[in-house]
Amino acid sequence: MTAKRVIIIGAGIAGLAAALRLRRSSWEPLVLERAPSRRSGGYAVVFSGIGHDAAERMGILPGLQARQVGAFDLAYLRADGRPRFTVPYATVRKVLGGGGMALLRGDIETVLYEAVADQAEIRFGTTITAVRQEAEAVEVTLADGTVERAALLVGADGLHSTVRALVFGPEAQYRRDLGHMVAAFTLDELLAGASRRAFTTVTRVGQTFTVAGLGGGRAAAFFTYGTDDPAAEVDKGPRHALQQAYGGLTWAAPELITNMREKDAYFDSVSQIVMDQWSQGRVVLLGDAAWCVSLFAGYGSALAVGGADLLGTALDRHPDGIPAALRAWEAGLRPEVIERQAKGRANTGLHAPRNRLELALRDFPLRLAAVPPVTRMLTRHLDFHKG
Repeated sequence: MTAKRVIIIGAGIAGLAAALRLRRSSWEPLVLERAPSRRSGGYAVVFSGIGHDAAERMGILPGLQARQVGAFDLAYLRADGRPRFTVPYATVRKVLGGGGMALLRGDIETVLYEAVADQAEIRFGTTITAVRQEAEAVEVTLADGTVERAALLVGADGLHSTVRALVFGPEAQYRRDLGHMVAAFTLDELLAGASRRAFTTVTRVGQTFTVAGLGGGRAAAFFTYGTDDPAAEVDKGPRHALQQAYGGLTWAAPELITNMREKDAYFDSVSQIVMDQWSQGRVVLLGDAAWCVSLFAGYGSALAVGGADLLGTALDRHPDGIPAALRAWEAGLRPEVIERQAKGRANTGLHAPRNRLELALRDFPLRLAAVPPVTRMLTRHLDFHKG
């Protein structure tokens, strides 16, 4: 029977959130994941807005709250490690607002996995090679020749979505590179000179480097830098690319790059996915596969969880018409996605300033962040708690 069976491609945040939400509406999820096992780590995000509200409805909010990064300052250093200025935690808390939580992407995924693992079939190391639709069902062919059949196919397989390529066309049609690279990896220990209760950052024109104390003895490193040729940077691999980009930075970065475990690092271009429609028949894209807003927008995880929750609601309201449900879901969510993508493009200078003027314009409000009018301005600009 395929009436309420759903195949979900991707066991990341979007895919696991979809499995959890649809299972609670009596769907039978089959989750297929290309990676051989679950991933961890990733970069830090602020989880808020529609994601926070959806997490509460889905019963995973306590798990997320237990894993959020504890109190942290934002410490800014010069390239040699000398202090520049610090934004104290009390101010950071005000800017985040009551609904914002700082989390590692991998921790959001862990909470979702623990909530849904005994309610859905999840197969790792599994890829798809073809998708075929009929009036009442959709079929996917796996790399081993197996065919799986369901009423709905959810492509939640990220920026480089296979579902999108098979059903909607090549990635190049929809991908918009923002001219930057990002690398992120966890650390075995926090380096000397980095506070255990701070995100410690060095910024130069065109590049930013952060060591984050995440609490509980955990730490991570994050790199963002500008480039005219993202594809060439990807081809170099993370270690070689970072060594070239961050030459001359004397504090922490050289040691971290030399000792990094490349296989555990996230390394890719900063990109957005822009599509006129996210569904076709009984196939729907969710999360980064549909609308990647980029880390510069800072809202991708929230949109993934919130989007999955809204997808479940739309399907509940249209039990006999999947295409109609998907159209209604998209119409409701698209305005916020468009807004977040615009914010991501506008925030490029915040993450990796393109010139000294952009660097000065970024730093000036941060230096004054504790002043109440500036705190309110930063809160409105970053918009973490909108929902």
